[in-house]
Amino acid sequence: MKVMSVVGARPQFVKLAPIAHACRQRNVEHVVVHTGQHYDPMLSDVFFTDLNIPAPDEHLGVGSGSHGAQTGAMLAALDGIILKHRPDWILVYGDTNSTVAAALSAVKLHFPVAHLEAGLRSFNRAMPEEINRVVTDHCADLLLAPTTVAASHLEREGLAERTVVVGDVMTDVLRQTCKMVEDSPNPISREFGFDNETYSLATIHRPANTDSHERLERILESLARVNHPVVLLAHPRLTAKIKEHGLTIPPGNLFIHAPLSYPDLVVASRRARGIITDSGGLQKEAFLLRTPCTTVRPQTEWVETVETGWNVLVEPGDALISAAQRSTPPPTSATPYGDGHAADTVVQTLIDTRVG
Repeated sequence: MKVMSVVGARPQFVKLAPIAHACRQRNVEHVVVHTGQHYDPMLSDVFFTDLNIPAPDEHLGVGSGSHGAQTGAMLAALDGIILKHRPDWILVYGDTNSTVAAALSAVKLHFPVAHLEAGLRSFNRAMPEEINRVVTDHCADLLLAPTTVAASHLEREGLAERTVVVGDVMTDVLRQTCKMVEDSPNPISREFGFDNETYSLATIHRPANTDSHERLERILESLARVNHPVVLLAHPRLTAKIKEHGLTIPPGNLFIHAPLSYPDLVVASRRARGIITDSGGLQKEAFLLRTPCTTVRPQTEWVETVETGWNVLVEPGDALISAAQRSTPPPTSATPYGDGHAADTVVQTLIDTRVG
């Protein structure tokens, strides 16, 4: 059997790692297509080295651009790539433009599509990721849901027959990475001198938070007013938007740092007193690491993190500051994202499922 994985952004590279390992263990031929959606080395190529993933078989080099230009360029390139390799399954990951482009290309060429992280819903159609998820789920032949909540969303949309709950592959790779970096030094402590559990780690990159001058300014000002150091990992989109809006880093407790490699990110997140983010993946990683999370968004697709008390949804301003300064919530033994063997289940499901 031949599986083609199509990836293009940092969260997808992380999810790809356990899938690649599971394919290798089962002697499944695995073709990796990198769209080039994330072109910064710290958000792209370095992950293949850090996570021991084979180099991509195909690299489209699409780069940044508007939704239409980026998705269109991917579609134009993917048709030929799919026909060249003719896989038994095309596996798409998450909710990016790479995901929806690969799903559309595959379904129109009549190749089976499986969607990893199917069924996630924020119910906010203003988020481009939400549109990508819904379109991809309705294109796909096999919906690999990470949780029972995700599966229930798909059932309500009439997609239950295509759905299999497999667990979350991020849990797999996070557990493996935690073992690998158990004795590694904390890059934040090394570079800033902050002790463990005295700082918060922040990431902000979504268009809803960065496209507006006023909103981004309020976020930066809020981060600077938190009563302990906040280290903001500056995603290229954020850096560009700060420059575009003519903003400066406000005085206070806000410190800027380049993006971290995934192993370093795990170390820094695990030893932080809190996470402040608008990233879906980092919300979940924070929960799995039992680091309190503050999410600068009105909704989240990872509702379990909020229901257990380990994640709080906030707006910029006093709510953000208060949430970032809150005490650690009560312990939880909840495991809504599986047992750390989701990738094995995914690959076995692809082997066992025939379409058409």
